[in-house]
Amino acid sequence: MTNHSETTGPSENGDLTGDAASLGRSAHDTQITLRTPAELADALPYLLGYRPEDSIVLVALHDRGGRGRFGGRARLGIPANKDDWESAARQLAQGLMAGSERRGTRPEQMVAYVCQEPAPGESGRDVMHRLAPLAQLLRTECGRLDVPVIEALCISDGRYWSYCCPTEECCPPGGAPMGLPGTSVLAAAATYAGIQVRGTLRELRVRLLPWETGAALEQEAALDSAGMALAPRILDDASRADVAEETLALAELIMSRYTAATLVPGNHQADLRDDDLLTHDEAAALILGLQDRTTRDRAAAWMEGDEAGPALRLWRALARRCVGPYGEHAAAPLTLAGWVAWSTGDDLEAREALAMALGADSDYLFARLLHQACNEGLDPESIRRCLRTERAVSVAVDSTAAADDTDSVDPDADRAPAAASGTRGRRRPRTTDSADSRRHRPEGSRPRRTTTGHTRPGSPRPGGARTRTAEKSDLRGGRAAQEGTRTGDGRGEGDE
Repeated sequence: MTNHSETTGPSENGDLTGDAASLGRSAHDTQITLRTPAELADALPYLLGYRPEDSIVLVALHDRGGRGRFGGRARLGIPANKDDWESAARQLAQGLMAGSERRGTRPEQMVAYVCQEPAPGESGRDVMHRLAPLAQLLRTECGRLDVPVIEALCISDGRYWSYCCPTEECCPPGGAPMGLPGTSVLAAAATYAGIQVRGTLRELRVRLLPWETGAALEQEAALDSAGMALAPRILDDASRADVAEETLALAELIMSRYTAATLVPGNHQADLRDDDLLTHDEAAALILGLQDRTTRDRAAAWMEGDEAGPALRLWRALARRCVGPYGEHAAAPLTLAGWVAWSTGDDLEAREALAMALGADSDYLFARLLHQACNEGLDPESIRRCLRTERAVSVAVDSTAAADDTDSVDPDADRAPAAASGTRGRRRPRTTDSADSRRHRPEGSRPRRTTTGHTRPGSPRPGGARTRTAEKSDLRGGRAAQEGTRTGDGRGEGDE
């Protein structure tokens, strides 16, 4: 089953009294009471922040002094195979319950939704009948956890049906029409409170999916050529660090290009403009360079301030360039996109990008850790602090090394040979492992330290240490992978 799950943290999104719920208090102290299935159906996009498609959704309700408030929400795609429905319902119910209990608030009740558009030849009512067993499984699994489902709704073809309400005046057999988007009192209150609905997940995914146009063949050829040129250099300890520096310098160049570009309205037009500002060869060099986890860790430091926006645009653009047989390479830019989105407060894009990264490579550890942390509603600030510290240490080490070289080396003596050979004239400090390798360092081993006493991320490894790319190379030379390697990263090492 390839569906992904999302569980948001607690929100101030609701009250419930008997059969009435309210879409909580905003900064303007706005409160909306929801009493009917129609109002609960209308609330779903505002609870999730997007309009769900082909989805199972559970929403937790918590008792607050006799009134209920919406809590965490969880979503799964509807499995195509009906045999998987029971396990999907169990996963969703247990996952939402576990997340709520971790936050110290066990829900008292649930609201369940199944959302799917009719297949060719189907009506919305046909969908409602077809998904009735799935809705019942959700009620059963929540019942096993001693949490009743007080309402179960099917939304399809612009109409809704209640699986719990027997009153035809309220919930007719043919379904009741959904209100026009943005026209309800709830929509007005949500807009006033600053709650946005961002279309559908499909519209979000298209910004991150690989090209399927004629340009994809040109990009694939550029990736083939880049693999032939860069693979030997990345696999060579003597030149690997230079490839990392070139990759990061090129990324900074593209980000500055994006910053200087004129803004255009609409996501689609903006993405097309960003694609035009990035050549096939530049994209190929960046995609291949980011397969090295230390380079990726250093790029992750572009996560806030003026750097975050251009960095997110670049990672999206690179994910779109991972075409054809290079689909697994998308795990790196998708993870970076998810990280920047989460770091800047966009949990929706973060979860989707990280889920897509895991779809590209299910063993990509960095994506798995971030996806779990984001789903559990953790604060990304602790990760940001680590990246800020490592970035500051890296800058300090580089400055110290440059100063040492200036004091000890005649600047005119080595300049011509360095320029002729294409290498840098200064020494590189002996350094250490990336964030991922520290997490998986063998017991009893110690990281090498810089002169500042800190481990520096993104630095070359001494003593012939292999990179993740070297160990399980995903670089293709003329599309011919080296024998015994695989695309993506070093799974045997336990890294992402």
